[in-house]
Amino acid sequence: MKINTILIAPVLTEKATTAAQKKVYTFEVDKQSNKNQIKHAVETIYGVKVASIRVVIRKGKIKRVGKKMTAKKATDSKLAMVTVKEGVISLFPQV
Repeated sequence: MKINTILIAPVLTEKATTAAQKKVYTFEVDKQSNKNQIKHAVETIYGVKVASIRVVIRKGKIKRVGKKMTAKKATDSKLAMVTVKEGVISLFPQV
């Protein structure tokens, strides 16, 4: 898997920005990636040392759409909470 396809986007929610003050950064990652690939991608792209990684699979919600209100399921997403021991990732706003 290519290194630039592993990390999709940083998660910029209130909970994620609060955790970023404690050096825990949240990223949306590819569903097939594992912890070793995520660690290598973060260390290479941002130039930091990773202490630990926690991975969560967020299930997609079921929504009713259309004239007949048929149920459609949104896609699942995979989130990685990366704890950094050295360095800072500057994508997140400082509070």
